[in-house]
Amino acid sequence: MARFSNRSLSSGPGGRGTRVDGRKVLVLILAGGKGERLGVLTQERAKPALTFGGTYRLIDFALSNCMHSGLPDVWVLEEYQLHTLNDHLTNGRPWDLDRTYGGLEVLPPSPDTLTGALEDAGNADALHAHRHLIRSFAPDVLVVLSADHVYTLDYTEVIRHHLKVGAAVTMVTTDLPAGEDAGRFGNVQVTKRGRVKRFAYKPEEPLGGSITTEVFVYDAPALLRTLDDLRAATPAGKGLGDFGHALIPAFVKAKTAHAYALDGYWLDVGLPSAYFRAHQDLLAGRSVRLDAPDWPVLSSSIPRMPARIAQGARVEDSLVSYGCHVQGRVIRSVLSPGVTVEAGAVVEDTVILRDATIRAGAHVRRAVVDEEAVIAACVDGGPDGLAVIGARAHIAAPVKGDTQVEPGRRWRRGSRERTADE
Repeated sequence: MARFSNRSLSSGPGGRGTRVDGRKVLVLILAGGKGERLGVLTQERAKPALTFGGTYRLIDFALSNCMHSGLPDVWVLEEYQLHTLNDHLTNGRPWDLDRTYGGLEVLPPSPDTLTGALEDAGNADALHAHRHLIRSFAPDVLVVLSADHVYTLDYTEVIRHHLKVGAAVTMVTTDLPAGEDAGRFGNVQVTKRGRVKRFAYKPEEPLGGSITTEVFVYDAPALLRTLDDLRAATPAGKGLGDFGHALIPAFVKAKTAHAYALDGYWLDVGLPSAYFRAHQDLLAGRSVRLDAPDWPVLSSSIPRMPARIAQGARVEDSLVSYGCHVQGRVIRSVLSPGVTVEAGAVVEDTVILRDATIRAGAHVRRAVVDEEAVIAACVDGGPDGLAVIGARAHIAAPVKGDTQVEPGRRWRRGSRERTADE
């Protein structure tokens, strides 16, 4: 990855915008999705604010990539559970985005997408709703990112490739990760020169093993013209949907869409099983390195005491964050700040979020436990399942299999909650 000192960048009152090879660049991070597929984990928070790796949030990956790529003009488009994300973003300081000129800007929801005035509204509608602000900024290149994927990438390398080939849109692609279904993503087929010749959005019959990563680099004027044309051709009250419904196909049809292959780890953690798998990859050393000296993932955090591992505790192949107090056994698990594991408790193959408590005698296996939950009984997702315990839930009776317990729920004998596929 190129270093910041080697970039052709300029910003400030004279240029009012970051430039890569003479082209003005703006980054938009789409952080408005409800994340309903994550179930109870996003019932009370925006998906980009979900904790990852103990001390990070999902949006930290996109923001850190922007900082290390030398792209400080970053807009975050919000919609759902705004306060949970704003509390984390503060003013952009952890990512060096608190600037007099440029820096982090947080955009509120658009009325059409927030009120549901447009049927089937999606992220293409979010871009169209903010077109006047984009035109006012007048970028040459618009980088559009999702806020809930785990990866590292130098965006300027993608921008330079985009400019070199003269694309209207460059989509970053990757090989389908093991265990994932190609039908969850945009599928692409490319020519030998890298032009996208076929594209299918979440197809029932996959085109192959190459998928989009939700990282797009657009020629900004071409994007705005295409959005206006699509809006004019769409019936009143109907939305443009997501990028894959009409926007990307329009560029593919015009033969102006190109691909840039990501060489490295990438995972969409939009399902509980994928979120759990991403933590398994992290523990196994298959994921991105969070503390790489030349490309660390940056985050905001509240100061806490160092973790305390009591006499008699046993911790194996795990990540234990600051503020944790471990007296029991922790095996192949990730503990976020402030987690307590009492003496006699066992935590195995589990992700535990902030300030949760595992009581003495409880055995938690193959589970995700959300913030401030209290586990006083056994929780076991089974050999291939995953139990998900919502924030502040109190578990006083066993939980088994693919079960999701709602936030704040008191789980006693005879309780029933929805399964992961309900």
